[in-house]
Amino acid sequence: MNNESDDTRASDSLDLLSNSQTLAKSRPITIAVDPVALVVTECITVTSAMRKHARWAHSSVSAILGAGPSRLTALGKEMGRDRDASATGSGEDDGALASRWGLRGAKGKSMQDNPLISAFARLRNDMKRCKDVRTFDTPALLHPFLQVIRSSSTSAPITSLALIAVTKMLAYNIISRDSPNLAQGMQLLASALTHCRFEHSDAASDEVVLLRILKLMEGMITGPGGDILSDGSVCEIMECGLSMCTQPRLSEFLRRSAEISLVTMCQTIFERLKTIEVESGDEPQVLEQSLKQEKGAVRMDPSTNGTLLPGKRQESRPSMSLEVPANNESRTSLHSSESQADLVQTSEPDKELEIKPYSLPSILELFRVLVEILDPLDRKYSDTVRVMGLRIINVALEVAGPSIANHPCLASLAKDTMCRHLFQLVRSESIVLLHESLRTAGTLLATCRSVLKLQQELFLSYLVACLHPRVAIPDEPGVDPELYEGVPQAPRLVKPPPSSTASGRSTPVPVKDRQKLGMEGGQRKPDAREAMVESVGALVRIPSFMTELFVNYDCEIDRSDLCIDMVGLLSRNAFPDSATWSTTNVPPLCLDSLLGYIQSIADRLEDVPKTKDLPNREMLRQRRALKQIIIRGTTKFNENPKAGIAFLASQGVIEDPNDPHSITKFLKGTTRIDKKILGEFLSKKTNDHILNAFMELFDFAGQRVDEALRLLLNSFRLPGESQLIERIVTAFAVRYFSTAKPEGIAHTDALFILVYAIIMLNVDQHSPKVKSQNRMSFQDFARNLRDVNDGKPFEEDFLQDIYDAIRDQEIVLPEEHDNSHAFEHAWRELLVKVQSASDLVICDTNVYDVDMFTATWRPIVATLTYVFMSASEDTVFQRVIQAFDQCATIAAKYNLNECIDRIIHCLATISTLATPTPPDTSLNTEIQTGENGQKSIMVSKFAVDFGRDYKPQLATVVLSHIVNGHEAAIRDGWTPIVRVFINLFARDTVILVENITDLVSRLPLQPLKSLILSLLAQIPEDSSPRVMVVKPDMPAPNPVRPNGQKAGPTISPYDPALVYVLELCTLLAIRDEETVMGIGKDVAHALQGVIRDANHVHPVVVGRACYYLFSLLQASGDLDFIRAPVVLHSISSFDPNLLKQCATLVLRGIEPCVKAPSGLRCEMTTSPDFWSILHALQPIPETGPLVFQILEDVVDGTTVAINVDNFGPTISLLNAFATAGSVGAGQEQRREQAGRRSKAPPPDRRPKNSEAVARGTKAMSILYSLTSRVPHFIEQSHLEAHDAWAAHWSPIFRCLITQCTNPCRDIRQQAFSSLQRCLLSKDLASPDHNEWTKIFGEVLFPLMHQLLKPEVYSSDPTGMAETRVQAAQLVCRIFLHYLVLLSEWEGMLDLWVKILEVMDRLMNSGQRDSLEEAVPESLKNVLLVMSSGGYLAPPSEDTEQTEQQQQLWHETWMRLNRFLPGLMPELFPDVASVPPQPKRKEKSETTMPPTNGVSSEPIHPTDAA
Repeated sequence: MNNESDDTRASDSLDLLSNSQTLAKSRPITIAVDPVALVVTECITVTSAMRKHARWAHSSVSAILGAGPSRLTALGKEMGRDRDASATGSGEDDGALASRWGLRGAKGKSMQDNPLISAFARLRNDMKRCKDVRTFDTPALLHPFLQVIRSSSTSAPITSLALIAVTKMLAYNIISRDSPNLAQGMQLLASALTHCRFEHSDAASDEVVLLRILKLMEGMITGPGGDILSDGSVCEIMECGLSMCTQPRLSEFLRRSAEISLVTMCQTIFERLKTIEVESGDEPQVLEQSLKQEKGAVRMDPSTNGTLLPGKRQESRPSMSLEVPANNESRTSLHSSESQADLVQTSEPDKELEIKPYSLPSILELFRVLVEILDPLDRKYSDTVRVMGLRIINVALEVAGPSIANHPCLASLAKDTMCRHLFQLVRSESIVLLHESLRTAGTLLATCRSVLKLQQELFLSYLVACLHPRVAIPDEPGVDPELYEGVPQAPRLVKPPPSSTASGRSTPVPVKDRQKLGMEGGQRKPDAREAMVESVGALVRIPSFMTELFVNYDCEIDRSDLCIDMVGLLSRNAFPDSATWSTTNVPPLCLDSLLGYIQSIADRLEDVPKTKDLPNREMLRQRRALKQIIIRGTTKFNENPKAGIAFLASQGVIEDPNDPHSITKFLKGTTRIDKKILGEFLSKKTNDHILNAFMELFDFAGQRVDEALRLLLNSFRLPGESQLIERIVTAFAVRYFSTAKPEGIAHTDALFILVYAIIMLNVDQHSPKVKSQNRMSFQDFARNLRDVNDGKPFEEDFLQDIYDAIRDQEIVLPEEHDNSHAFEHAWRELLVKVQSASDLVICDTNVYDVDMFTATWRPIVATLTYVFMSASEDTVFQRVIQAFDQCATIAAKYNLNECIDRIIHCLATISTLATPTPPDTSLNTEIQTGENGQKSIMVSKFAVDFGRDYKPQLATVVLSHIVNGHEAAIRDGWTPIVRVFINLFARDTVILVENITDLVSRLPLQPLKSLILSLLAQIPEDSSPRVMVVKPDMPAPNPVRPNGQKAGPTISPYDPALVYVLELCTLLAIRDEETVMGIGKDVAHALQGVIRDANHVHPVVVGRACYYLFSLLQASGDLDFIRAPVVLHSISSFDPNLLKQCATLVLRGIEPCVKAPSGLRCEMTTSPDFWSILHALQPIPETGPLVFQILEDVVDGTTVAINVDNFGPTISLLNAFATAGSVGAGQEQRREQAGRRSKAPPPDRRPKNSEAVARGTKAMSILYSLTSRVPHFIEQSHLEAHDAWAAHWSPIFRCLITQCTNPCRDIRQQAFSSLQRCLLSKDLASPDHNEWTKIFGEVLFPLMHQLLKPEVYSSDPTGMAETRVQAAQLVCRIFLHYLVLLSEWEGMLDLWVKILEVMDRLMNSGQRDSLEEAVPESLKNVLLVMSSGGYLAPPSEDTEQTEQQQQLWHETWMRLNRFLPGLMPELFPDVASVPPQPKRKEKSETTMPPTNGVSSEPIHPTDAA
C-alpha cells in the first residue's frame, strides 16, 4: 500500500515537473559567444573525444586542421574536372585529404580518416566561409553529429557529446525557424535520435545518453520547429519514448523521466488538434478523407521485451540501440565495420523532399497505441505501464478532450476501445491502477461526455452500485429518525435479481459471483471506495454536470435516474456511519460534493435562462411523468401481467389493450420488464395472439437459425415447462421460416425439431449437472436430427456451425452470463444502442434547475439536518448553515413550498422550541435581583436548558433568518413556527403581537392562509357534538357532588397562548378585503367553535373569541360565511353567569357593528338575540352604560335601525333603563329632607346613581322621539286599526305609565311630560277609527289607578302628591282636547262617568291640600267647556234635549254631588235640584267596561286610605 501511495505522489510530482519544464522552454535563451565558433568548438569537442578512442587513434592531420579546397582541386576545376568530387561526402577524397604528415601505412600508403571524423572536418571547413550560421543549411549542419548518433561504433560519452551539441544548437536558436531546409533537418534529426546506437559501457553512462536523447526529442516536439515534424517523425519519437517507459531493465529514474517527457510531448501533440481544427475551418471532413488515404502510412509498435532494438544481434560486442522497425520492417544493425553503410543511409539527399507537418494520422496512431496499453487482458504490458499510459492519456484529454470528441476517428476510438478498457480497469484491485483509471475516466467524461452518453451511464451506474450502502441509517441518540427521512436506502437503478429457474442453464449466476465478474458493484475495499468518491466529487463539481444527468437520463424513459441516484449516493455516504465500510474521509468528501451541488444551483439563480438548442422543459416534464407511469406499470406487470397491462392502458402508454401489436410494442421496447415474467406471459395459451405479434417484431432475414434463436431469447426467458416452450418454438419456427426463408430446411415442422434440438443442445453443453465426458458430441447432435428434414439430412456444415456456436457460447440472458464474456457481451449490446442513441445534451443553463432540485431536495435536507445535529466543528456548522440558507433561497425562488416547509420543520425541531405541548413550568424559580431585591426574574428550566445547548440556539438563529427572508414561500412550515411562538409566549418571552403582525403583514394570500391554518390548528377541538341528537335513548345522568349539588361543566384553565392565537388570526384575517375573503371563513369557523364549546372554555377566552368574531363580522361585509344572527344566537345561549363574565368584551364587539354600515347594522338590530343580550346585560352596573350607549347608537344613528320588528324590544329596553334609574329617588328624598332641615345635602357616595338617573331620563326622551315613527310603522305594518294601535302605541303608553310612577322625580317628570305630549299628538287620534279612545281606558285610567295605590304613593309622598294633581289635570285636559271627537262617540257618557269616578277617588284619597284645589278647578273648567259647547246642558222645557244630554247631565249632577256637592249649584245656579234620572240604554252601560282594574262603582272615602 505504501508503494502504491508513493507511486501516486510520484505521479503528481512528475506532472508538476513536466509543467515547470514546459514553461521554462517557452523562454528564449541568448548566447554571448559567436554561433559559428560555438559550432566549430562542438565539432572539435566531438572529434577530440573520438581520437582518444582506440578505434580512431590513428586519424589523419586533417581531422585536426580541417579539410579545405587544395590547389590541386582548384586546378582541376579550372581544367573542367568534375566539381562535385570534393563535396560528395562518400569517402572519395583526393590525395590531399588522403595523406598525413610523416605517416604512412604498412605499404607506404596514406591512411584514410574515418568517415565520422571527416564529416566534422568538412563541416569545420564550411563554417570558415559562413558569416551567419542561421543561413547555413540545416541538414548539412546536423549531418556529422547525426552520423555519430546513429553509429553503433561510438561509445556512450561520444554519443552524449554529439547530443549535447545538437541540444545547444536548438536551445541557442542556432537552428531556428528561419534556418534553410529546417523541415528536412528536423526529419533527419528525429530519425537519428530514434535510431541511435552506441557501444555499451556501464549502465549509468548508457542511461545518461538515453536521457539526453529523451530531452532532445522533447525539445524537438515542444520547440519552435516541432510543428514541422512529419507524421512519421512524431510517431518514431513517441514510439521511442514509450519504449523507454516500458523497458523494465532501465532504471526507475529513467523510466519516470521518460514518462515526464512523454507527458510534455503529448501536451504539445494533442494541442496540435486545436490548430488542425482551425486550419480545417468549415470542412473537417477533409481531414477524415485524408486520414483514410494515409491509413497505414504510420505505425507505432513500442518494444516491451527488454531490448531497445527488436530483432537479433549479430555482433559479439554488446551495444545499445533505440532503433525500432518502421512499417513492420526490420532495420539492419550497425557495427563498427559497417560505418560506411551508415553514412550512405544518412547522407544528405540531392534535392529537398516535401515534408508535410504532422497531423491527424500521427495523433490517431499515438492515441491508438496509448489506448492499447490500457487493455487489461493484454499481458504484454504490466500494470505499471498501464498506469503510465493512463497518466499520458489523462494529459491528452485535459489538453484536447473536446477536440478528440469532435474528430470521428478519435471519438470512435474513445467511445469503444478506450471506454471498454477504462471501465474494466476501474474494477481493478490495484489502488494505483484504480486511482489513475478513475482519474482518466473522470477527465474523459468531463471533456468528451457529449459523445459518451451511454458509456457515462454505465460508468456512473457502476460507481453508484459500488458506493451506495444497502444498510439502514443507524439511530442516533437524541435524533428523531423522522428528520432524515428521504435518504434512499438503495439506488433506483438496482434491479431485482434474476429468476431462479432457467431453460438454458440450471441455475443463474449468484449475485456475489456476478459482482466478481464486474457486472454489479460488488464489495470494494475502503481505499477503493474513497477513490471512487473522489472521482464522483470531481464530476459533481462541474457546474453543469448534474443538470446534464437530470436532462439526459432522469428525463429519458429508458435511462436510469442517475441524477437522483448520485444525490442519494452523496447524501447517504455523508452520514458518519459510512466511514465504517469506507474511510473516515468519505463522509466529508460526500458532504463537500453535496454542498457543491447546492452551491452550483444557488450561483445560477439570477442568471438569464438559456433555452437555445435545448430540450423544451415542459416536454421533459411530460417525459419524466411518463417514465414514472411506465415504472409503476412495469412493476405491476412483474407482479400481475394483466393488471400491469390494464394500468398502462388506462394511462395511455398502451394505446389499445385489445390490440396485441400495441402490447408487444411496449413489452419489447422497455427494459424494465422481468424477462422471466415476460416469457411466462407470452407462452400462455390464451396469449397466442400476443406471442405471434411479438414474433412479428423480429426480422430474421440473413441469420442462421441459432443466431435468430439467440436474438429472440435475448428479449425474454424461456419458461421451464415443455408445453410452454413448445408454443414459443412453434411461433418462432413460423416467423423464421417466413422471413429468413432458409435453404436446406424443408418445412416448419423440420425447423421446429431443429430449434428444439438446439435448445436441448444448449442445456446439454452448459448445464453443470452434465459431466464433460457425457456431453453431446456433434455426431450425437447430427444423429438426433437424421431424417427429420422431410426424410433428408441437414447439411453437415450447417449443423457443425450450429454445434460450434452453441458449444462456444451459451444462449442465455445477458445478465446471466457467468464467464469472461459477460462484460464483452454487455459492451457489444451497449455499442449497438450507441448507434441509435442521441448525443448527450450539454446544459449550461438554469432552466432545468427547478425540476432537478424538486427531485433531489429531500435527501439533501435530510443530510444537512443529520450533519447539523451530529457535527461538532465550527467549519461544518458554517457550511451546513450556508447550505440551509441556499436551499431555502432556491426553494423560495422556484416556489418549492414543500422544501422550505421541510427545512423549517427540521430547524424548528433542532431548536427544541417547537414542542407540541408547552414546557413544564413546575420547576420555574423566581430570583430577586437588584441592590435591594427590588426586581424579580422568573427563571425557567426551559430557558436554562435552551441556554446550555449551542445547537438549538444556532438552529433558532438560522430558522429566524430563513423565515424573515422567505416568509412568502412558507406553507405548512408555519405550524412549527407557530409552535415556537406559542411556547415562547407561554414562557413569558417578550413577543408582541404587533411585531409578528409586521413580520407577516406583507405576506401574499396563499402563505398567509397557510399561517392561519397553522395557527388555528393549535386551537383545541371543542367538545360539543357535531351531530344534533333530537331525542337521546336515555337521559344522561347528571353528576352529583358530595354535597348533593350537581356538578357544573369542567372549565379549562386560562390559556394566554390560545387568546394570542385567536387575536393574531383575527388581525391577519381582517387585514384587507382579500384576506377576509380568503381566510375569514376559517377564522370564523374556529372562533365559532370556541363559542360553541363555551361551557368548557375559560370565560376570558370566550369573551375574547366573541370580540374577535364581531370584529371579523364587521370586516366581512356581504360575505355569507358568517352572519350576525348566528353569532348573536350563540352568545345569547350562554349560561347567564358566563354571559355576565364576558359582558364587557361582548358589548365592545357589538358596539362597532352597530355603528357599521346599514347592512350589518340592520342585521344586528333586527335579531331578537341582539335585544336579548342587551336586556340580559343591562342590569349589570359595569355594562349598563355600554348597553345604553349601544341603544343610543341604534336609535339615533344616521341610518334608521328601529323598525317594526325591533320596536317593541327597544321600548322594553328603554323602560328597563328608566326603571333602573329609580335608585335616584333616595338621593332626591335625602336632599329634600336636608333642605327642610336647612342643611347641605350629604355627599353622593354612589355617583353611579346620578348616571342611572340620567340614563333613565334620557331613555324617556328617546322614547318620546320614537313616537314620531309610529305612524310610519302603522302604515308599513298593513294591520287592522285595532291591531296596529295595540302594536305600536300601546307599548309606548305602557312604558310611560310605568315610569310616571317611578320613584325618581326626574324620570317621573320626564315620563309625565312625554306622556302628555304623546296624548296631545296630532297623530294619535283619528276620526277614521275609535282605537285612540283607549288612551283613557288603557293609559290615563290605569295611570290614575297606579297613582292611587298606597305603595306607589309611599315611594315618594311629596312628589307623588304633585304627580296625582298633574295626572288629574291631564285627564281633564285630554278630555277637553278630544271633546269634539268624543261627542260623536257613543261611549262618551261612560267615559265621563269614569272620569268623575276617578276624580271622586282622588278627592277621597286622603290628600287634602293640593287636590282639594286642583280637582274642583279642573272639573269646573271641563263643565264650563262642556256647557258652552252644548254637550252639558240642564234640563229645560224650552229646549228639547237628547237622551245622551239628559243622561250626561243627570250623571254629572249625581256624581259630583257625592264629593263636590256645591260645584254644580255654583256653576249652574238656575238649576235648583237634580233632575229626574232618565232611562239609560242597556248598551250604554257596557260601552266602556272597566279596564286595568278601574271599577265603575263609586269610590267612597274609606277606599282611598
